[in-house]
Amino acid sequence: MRSRSQNQRRKRIVQTAAALALRGGVEAMQMRAVAERAGVALGTLYRYFPSKMDLVVAVVTEELDLLESSIGRRPPTAETAAGRAVDVLMRATRGLMREPELADALVRSLIMSEAKTELGARITDLLWRVATGAALSGGQDAGPAEPPDRTDAAYVRVASLASVWIFELLELLKGDRDLDEVQRRMEIAAEPLLAHC
Repeated sequence: MRSRSQNQRRKRIVQTAAALALRGGVEAMQMRAVAERAGVALGTLYRYFPSKMDLVVAVVTEELDLLESSIGRRPPTAETAAGRAVDVLMRATRGLMREPELADALVRSLIMSEAKTELGARITDLLWRVATGAALSGGQDAGPAEPPDRTDAAYVRVASLASVWIFELLELLKGDRDLDEVQRRMEIAAEPLLAHC
């Protein structure tokens, strides 16, 4: 278990990496530059994040934390499970597209498992809570009251929608879709998948 100072140091590293990424994309997140700007030794940085992809995943995870907090403060208002899920996925899409290189890194980490990550499960769990109307946490500390049964057919359908979203995000990053087209396609996919949630 990490001490408070270790948690603060890790948070400072992630915030520094995010700031560098916002200015110059993932390419600007050079490990040496992150260490220098965060005020830690390069070896310390590598103890927390063994690779650059681990650091990218941490930055994207922080973005997901912000999304969950935002949803906790301003939950989706659609009456259907599909509408609520698409609302969340489009919020995530717009947030990620503010920094396309981070979005690309997220897609790569989910598809190619370049770094050990629970991002796919977190995204699916978030969609599950939104689709089923389960209480949303106010952020990463609260968490859902009870973890979903990941073998349940309804959960598997939600996971399938998350997979469709990853593909659509990839198409958006390649320039083969625009945001309106992604939203339309997500609405078409969500309706039959989440009809019984």
